Amino acid sequence: MIYHFLRLYHTVKYLRFQQVWFRLFYRFKPVSIKKLSTPTSKDWSWSGPKVLSQSLWPNWEAEFLSRRESLESNLIWNDSSMDKLWLYNLHYFDDLNSFGAENREEFHLQCIDRWIAENPPNDGNGWEPYPLSLRLVNWIKWFSQKKDIDEKYLMSMLQQANVLSQKLEYHILGNHLFANAKALIFVGSFLDDKNTKYLQIGLTILDRELREQLLDDGAHFELSPMYHTILLWDLLDLINLATITQLSSLNSRLKQWQSLAEKALGWLHVMVHPDNDISFFNDAAFAIAPNPRKVFEYAQQLGLNHNYKSLPLVTLPSSGYSRINQDEYTLFVDHANIGPDYLPGHAHADNLSFELSVSQIRVFVNSGTSLYGSSHERLRQRGTEAHNTVSIEGKNSSEVWSGFRVARRAYSTLHSAAYVDDETIIDASHDGYKRLPSKNIHRRCFKSEKSQVTIEDSLSGKPVNAVAHFHIHPQVAVSIHNQHTIELLTPNKSHKLTVLFSNEVTVAKSTWHPKFGLSVANSKLIAPLKNNTLTTTIKIERLS
Repeated sequence: MIYHFLRLYHTVKYLRFQQVWFRLFYRFKPVSIKKLSTPTSKDWSWSGPKVLSQSLWPNWEAEFLSRRESLESNLIWNDSSMDKLWLYNLHYFDDLNSFGAENREEFHLQCIDRWIAENPPNDGNGWEPYPLSLRLVNWIKWFSQKKDIDEKYLMSMLQQANVLSQKLEYHILGNHLFANAKALIFVGSFLDDKNTKYLQIGLTILDRELREQLLDDGAHFELSPMYHTILLWDLLDLINLATITQLSSLNSRLKQWQSLAEKALGWLHVMVHPDNDISFFNDAAFAIAPNPRKVFEYAQQLGLNHNYKSLPLVTLPSSGYSRINQDEYTLFVDHANIGPDYLPGHAHADNLSFELSVSQIRVFVNSGTSLYGSSHERLRQRGTEAHNTVSIEGKNSSEVWSGFRVARRAYSTLHSAAYVDDETIIDASHDGYKRLPSKNIHRRCFKSEKSQVTIEDSLSGKPVNAVAHFHIHPQVAVSIHNQHTIELLTPNKSHKLTVLFSNEVTVAKSTWHPKFGLSVANSKLIAPLKNNTLTTTIKIERLS
């Protein structure tokens, strides 16, 4: 009982007053379903790239998160047997702006009619603020390209915007509130001038949140490459909207938006593996955000500068990541904190973890994310042992719990990051284990040479049962050479990696989660820290 109380205390003490206030406020204040005047739409047509795959089929089936289901029942929208995130995706209507959408227009209109008929105002999942926000943007993009829009669709969009404006996610903040703002800006830009209040509400929120959410080095402050990419795409959409509509209130902000987008593009370039997809730090998976290559193409279409220079060492000081570029490999090092203290919902206990690609092939990988919710598996995927770093006594470096909660958390310190005489050294530590009786500080030093990486782990304080975890990509072959040596072979047999440990190493079974709804069997290497130290050397040899 005392432990649970303390965990809750260490979770809520970081919250901002408005998060607590609005959580209570929304619980007791009902949404007002107002009688609204029928709006008209402005004369502009959305033009933007399509990046998402088809998710709705005219035989009334839908596929999200690697799961395909029938939509025949009118209860599907709020089916309690379905995963909440799957249902959210159903309400997003992303298929309206997916590949081949122009061939499904009649079916899409039927889907919209069904949604209106089967989702009465403010009732069910579809009226929660986040799916509301994404659906409004998708509907407006789609309807703006139609010549004649029936009044019932305009009324529905206005009604949705009215409800959203009363349920803005001030209790969550972060990327959710950003999505709310984007939706209201789209509504206020599309509906007639009697509804410009939605535009002003959205812009007021966005002005504040851009200052708060984008760090000086361009990162989104929740420190998830996946959510960074989503938010960056939203910002590119707003830049595009300003260009299309030529509204003065948007154009007056255009230079600022462009400047912020270019910094965010620079951060994304650094955090993308040579295979052109995101690294897995904090909540991250493929196929949720647009592929980075599509993001860069969109930015180029909008005339944004996003050139990336491949330097031997790139350190992102505000967000806390470094990238080392060698001819044979690319190394990503996490010396970040878990994100904003008041918003750690997408954080993993992954301080001082790393990922490594050889050529364009991922070799050392963090867990990824296959599900949300509050299950044991969700907790495991957020935990330290699912990442390429050190755990002590089976504990997590930060106290992740439930689906999106963190109590006591680790804080990282970057002691040095330097490239000298063809050698790169990154030295960092974190204090996440100071809460334990042994009061340990984990310090990790990465030494990068042309064909070799050396990782030195050490713990200050009393000797403890500590273990380093190294997760291997499923397609990489793992063989045991001896008690201290593991050999790895890339799937195309182009490179061999010899991993040498100062202490005995074992190979264990694990899982990697590249997409939501998908877990892939893989291997991980486990090496203990003896006398609180471990040295790991990764030698990389080109075979062909």
